[in-house]
Amino acid sequence: MNTLCIDFGNTRLKAAVFHDHSFMEEINIESDSIETISSLLEKYNPVKTILSSVINHNPEIEILLASKTLFHKLSNQSKLNFNIAVSKPDSIGPDRLALIAAACHIYPNKNNLIIGLGSCITYNFVNQQHLFIGGAISPGMDLRFKSMHDYTAKLPLVQSDPNFPFIGYDTKTNLQSGVIFGIASEIDGFIEKYNNKYGNFNVVLTGGDAPYFASQLKNKIFADVYFLFKGLYALSELNN
Repeated sequence: MNTLCIDFGNTRLKAAVFHDHSFMEEINIESDSIETISSLLEKYNPVKTILSSVINHNPEIEILLASKTLFHKLSNQSKLNFNIAVSKPDSIGPDRLALIAAACHIYPNKNNLIIGLGSCITYNFVNQQHLFIGGAISPGMDLRFKSMHDYTAKLPLVQSDPNFPFIGYDTKTNLQSGVIFGIASEIDGFIEKYNNKYGNFNVVLTGGDAPYFASQLKNKIFADVYFLFKGLYALSELNN
């Protein structure tokens, strides 16, 4: 039995196919059109589907998914495998809900800090009682590069490079060092702060930019770029 987990992020539309609890493949989605989603359903023939979306997507695809599959749209009203202790649960993005769900599913009864590296960096802490306490949000890597270009007169828009020098020798490498090493130092700093408060806990690094930072950090982490999809699958099973 196939399950299609769909994630509409700020910069990428993507999906993953699970077959009988096993992750099979990730798919880049061209658009949120009926034609695109229909082709996915025809190709993978899922019995269940789940959608996490942080954008204003085409609402007609929800009708399509519900007519063809056991469909669930993830929100704070969904059945969750954790409890929420923040003041405004309706403000928590579905992508963060999926990350927390994955941690509780894969690392149950443990303190977990899940760091999602996407358009923004999200820090999400769920304790061993499966209570989501909260976290933090900061600008992601591409957003930092773009901001320095957009809000200055002469700084260029540069691309990320995992082989950046620690000490930049020109404008490009100075920007790369500032952003990439700066984020790595930020992440290490957050981990240290949580460690001082909570002691032993898992750290999971995920998201499209995770490969840039997994080797830069001084702290021990679990890196899993498909972590969000694993959370979506667990919540699909719980809600369908």
